[in-house]
Amino acid sequence: MNAPLVITRPEEAGVKGFDKVFAFLRDQLLSGAIRPGDLLIPERELATQLKVSRPSLREALRALAVIGVVEIRHGVGTIVRRPDASVLGEFFTFALAHKSDVIEDVMEARIAIECQAIRLACQRAAASDLERVRAELANIAATIGDPEKGGRADYEFHLQLVRAAKSETLLGMYQAISELLLRSHLDRRALVRASAGMREYLIEDHRRIYDALAERDPQKADAVLRKHFAIGDEYRRKAARDDIGIEETKG
Repeated sequence: MNAPLVITRPEEAGVKGFDKVFAFLRDQLLSGAIRPGDLLIPERELATQLKVSRPSLREALRALAVIGVVEIRHGVGTIVRRPDASVLGEFFTFALAHKSDVIEDVMEARIAIECQAIRLACQRAAASDLERVRAELANIAATIGDPEKGGRADYEFHLQLVRAAKSETLLGMYQAISELLLRSHLDRRALVRASAGMREYLIEDHRRIYDALAERDPQKADAVLRKHFAIGDEYRRKAARDDIGIEETKG
């Protein structure tokens, strides 16, 4: 563990204590002045340098500990950590849950992330990355008749595509919306179960995505993936319309 870090107070006049602590740590991390593993100076000194109350400082540090930015060890102090972006998943789920079209909105973000990721993966993926994608392809085929397991296999396949891009930022954004993405996969698989033709198409289309990646052709991979999204979305919309028609007939 590194020795306690000596820091300087940022000039942020008029900023509330809680926000000032967040801004300070954010700026120090971005500048490289503090790094994972560093031990912050004692609370009393940090509060004095930032000109915030100790309760405000402690509140901010506890909030940062929840998202993994720091770890508070009694008898040791506050240690800077490398946070896991996936912890933001719950936050995004709650933040977006009130939106009536949340899945539609998330799908737009998903398409943007995955299409860029697969282009990068064509250049950066190692043999082990391709093997993981291929393994999830096999899992999709094996679980095609099970909405729960199949939905999770589908999610894992696409997650491995993003991992293969070797971009921490893209992966972090993807994991931040992971709960909503998984819900989307599970909902779609419940619709797929009713159609044998769609089940067969789903397996073959994921195989086309894998083949384009294995060929390391960014343009082809991007086009195949976009078509996959477009057809899947159209099928989902059709199934939803059919369900509405059935309900209206019952009514």
